[in-house]
Amino acid sequence: MKHGKKYNAAVAKYDLTKKYDIASACKMIQDMKFAKFDETVEAHVALRLEKNATVRDTLVFPNQFRGEKKVLVFCKGDKVKEALDAGAAYAGEEYIEKVKGGWLEFDVCVATPDMMKDVGRLGMVLGRKGLMPNPKTGTVTPDVANAVAELKKGRTEFRADKAGIVHIAVGKCSMDADKIIANFNTLISEVSKKKPVGSAAGFIQSVSVSSSMGPGVWVDFKEGE
Repeated sequence: MKHGKKYNAAVAKYDLTKKYDIASACKMIQDMKFAKFDETVEAHVALRLEKNATVRDTLVFPNQFRGEKKVLVFCKGDKVKEALDAGAAYAGEEYIEKVKGGWLEFDVCVATPDMMKDVGRLGMVLGRKGLMPNPKTGTVTPDVANAVAELKKGRTEFRADKAGIVHIAVGKCSMDADKIIANFNTLISEVSKKKPVGSAAGFIQSVSVSSSMGPGVWVDFKEGE
């Protein structure tokens, strides 16, 4: 792949074939930043998974770096007030028809279990956008107040792709390096918890970080640290 002059100049600053501790890797990422906008810092965690296995869960980073999410809750009765009081932007069963009509002015949605029969019919709309509520990510729950509160605090989903790699943003280049490191360590801790019981070492095979426009830096990660 051919890269531009700015990218090549950034690459020339370091030996990117080596592995670095996360503090050094973060410093390198920030030093190599060349885009005019505030680039996102991304982590890429390659996992050893059995055939057809996957990893999917949620986490809340200690240091937030994105705007507050607009939460839609599919619910009815007393749950509507509960959701709105917790900070949901929208709540109610009437939003099923709105979404069916193409309305998508929200960032994430939650549903109470009794609404899933109707919400499930929105698969063509919500599924395409990755917005379908799912019990595995805590977005199908009777406890809408807690779900909304966590989502507004920045609860984020992570999942392995078909190659077994978790790709997720952990910060912005403008953040203090210590905050990016804390977010990175939270990610590694949560991913490590998904290691199958009784499996051998090597569940996390490799870890790298990069800015959204810059080169990747290998992180010297040892399982169990």
